[in-house]
Amino acid sequence: MRLSVLDQSVARAGAGEDAAIRDTLALAEACEAWGYARFWLSEHHALPTIVGSAPEILMAAVAARTRRIRIGSAGVMLPHYSALKVAEQARVLEALAPGRIDLGVGRAPGGDMRTARALNPNAAHAADDFPRQVSDLIAWTSRPEHQGIAARPLGPHAPPVWILGSSDYGAQLAAWLGLPYAFAYFFMDGQGVEQALDLYRRLYRPSERHPTPQATICVWALAADDEATAAYHALSRERWRVDRQRGVYGPLRSPEEVQARGFDDADRPMVDAMRRRSFVGTAASVAERLRALAASLDLDELVINTWAHDAQARRHSYRLLAQAFALDTLPPLEVA
Repeated sequence: MRLSVLDQSVARAGAGEDAAIRDTLALAEACEAWGYARFWLSEHHALPTIVGSAPEILMAAVAARTRRIRIGSAGVMLPHYSALKVAEQARVLEALAPGRIDLGVGRAPGGDMRTARALNPNAAHAADDFPRQVSDLIAWTSRPEHQGIAARPLGPHAPPVWILGSSDYGAQLAAWLGLPYAFAYFFMDGQGVEQALDLYRRLYRPSERHPTPQATICVWALAADDEATAAYHALSRERWRVDRQRGVYGPLRSPEEVQARGFDDADRPMVDAMRRRSFVGTAASVAERLRALAASLDLDELVINTWAHDAQARRHSYRLLAQAFALDTLPPLEVA
């Protein structure tokens, strides 16, 4: 079983938003040393919590600090941009880190529609062009020329395109185009994952580069030395999710603050449901549940997303899971 990382550059109360970007880079270096296969970076806009707005820039910074781990976008929100420009960025990244770039793309805005219109004045209709954009992106990243135009710099490697999603739409598009697919399990608390993966595998049309389907899911998980410590650090994300349901956004609050404030009776059903479905606990217990989930979905790789107000607690969680899965014994992941 391989583990990978999705990092979202989460802002923490009491620290500047710019610190979240530096936390991302420190985590990437550590996760490479611990044996993680991939380090993926998300794209969000105008949010006070998730501040990684330019994954392509962060990917370049991670590439400069690492030597083995694959680096990817999870993802570039393609409707905001020109497929040619995204292909050019991917090719530049491929030149910086040959054979180590994953180009994950998604259709969602990664923010509100007002911000989406600021990024692309045609945002209201841009998502409708997503399948055509992905087809163009595949062509520009894998061929010397497409539509009489070359996406430069050319080189011996072409970054694989991944489709990211949390619904049947992305699963079916990935299957139709013969692309790898990643389901945002953490975003939907697992809802719809079985159907999405079944559709993807059943409808998959082999492509030259990907003759067989390749799927993974991204799961939120947090491990600590004991169950109580893990539950304590998970309070920060629980508070954020409760507040998000009310339309309240902000930096991640410390567990001390959340514990002191507590949860209202109206919040309790949501918090209890989150805890029943969560992957929070000791490394052994979390690893056991993750292995069971992977086996039930016939997966040989999981992508782990972890939030914690304490940056050291977050890094410790990734280290504990790496040890539980003996990641340092696995050979580096290579992609054709």
